[in-house]
Amino acid sequence: MPHDHDHDHDGSELDEMTARVMALETLLTEKGIVDPAALDVIIETYETKIGPHNGATVVARAWSDPEFHDWLARDATAAIAAMGFTGRQGEHMQAVFNSPECHNMVVCTLCSCYPWSVLGLPPVWYKSMPYRARAVREPRAVLAEFGVTLPDTTKVRVWDSTAEMRYLVVPMRPSGTEGWSAEALAELVSRNSMIGTGLARAPGAAQ
Repeated sequence: MPHDHDHDHDGSELDEMTARVMALETLLTEKGIVDPAALDVIIETYETKIGPHNGATVVARAWSDPEFHDWLARDATAAIAAMGFTGRQGEHMQAVFNSPECHNMVVCTLCSCYPWSVLGLPPVWYKSMPYRARAVREPRAVLAEFGVTLPDTTKVRVWDSTAEMRYLVVPMRPSGTEGWSAEALAELVSRNSMIGTGLARAPGAAQ
């Protein structure tokens, strides 16, 4: 469900949330409820096998393969599954495409629904109350805090993820990448650009 609007990341609030997560993990480990080794395996899996590089591969293919681009636009669930990226919180997907006229941004206002199969584990800020509230109310302010300033002529559309539907933002392809391979293009796609709180990297930009 999209929201059309012309986010405040209070650094201290996000730092506090991170501290709480770490404290909870420590407490659960001390009580024997959580096995640190098992937790490390899960995190490693989502960082190296089920992570943002999967989504970047999807985006790069959409940039370089017109037929796949059209398929992704029509049926993102099937197109992404065909690349082998399915699983938890990725069963029902919709791709939304950025353009000079419209910039897309994703939030989950009720909890933290997120497409794990293509983006891995959600960042702490995505689950925070400030982001969830402000992304809908003042998306341009949120984008500015992430370093993204858009022209006044570019509309911002906010998509609210749910248990039934999750979204993948396809950022605009950077200029100067004509003839690049899909593998090279994928290096320009960041996790934030697939949430909408960032843009694709320009060629030669620092990772």
